[in-house]
Amino acid sequence: MLDCSDLRKGLKIEYEGDPYVVTQFDFVKPGKGQALYKCRLKNMISGSQFDRTFRSGEKFNKADLEERTMEFSYMDGENYCFMNTSTFEQEFLTPDQVSEVTDFLKENTVCSVLFWGSKAIGVTLPNFIDLVVTKAEPWVKGDTASGNSKPAVLETGVSVQVPSFVEEGEKIRIDTRTGQYVERVKE
Repeated sequence: MLDCSDLRKGLKIEYEGDPYVVTQFDFVKPGKGQALYKCRLKNMISGSQFDRTFRSGEKFNKADLEERTMEFSYMDGENYCFMNTSTFEQEFLTPDQVSEVTDFLKENTVCSVLFWGSKAIGVTLPNFIDLVVTKAEPWVKGDTASGNSKPAVLETGVSVQVPSFVEEGEKIRIDTRTGQYVERVKE
């Protein structure tokens, strides 16, 4: 059981039967009366957000969450199939549950899948992922008017900015947290 004094940004709590994450937090101590804890809560299942003020002394449960290492296997029509790397059990997630990671998700990628009870509610990619450039305009020597970067399409279909020397067919490393180019990968 958690107390209001435990609230902080990033804390995952159970509120009204659903898991929430605290996205903003402010502590207010008025001259008279109880201290107030103003929070912005984000539902980890639906993504909806709202503001809630807790009074000093209110209690709530920590969300019963578990991260499991799973490998993305394939897309079955609409749903994404992930396989538990230790038990080989499969879990199907909806496009809404993986919407934040689909830009860099490719087959055989090992991810962390977040579970609330027995229900999968989200996916986290590794911080860096290597992808092949499938389309990039050739660089013309002396072409400095366009700057030092150009758009390139990756094997997952997403377009990112890359340095002008990166060519089609090369494998590059992308930071999945920012979506930015990191370096070329030598095989």
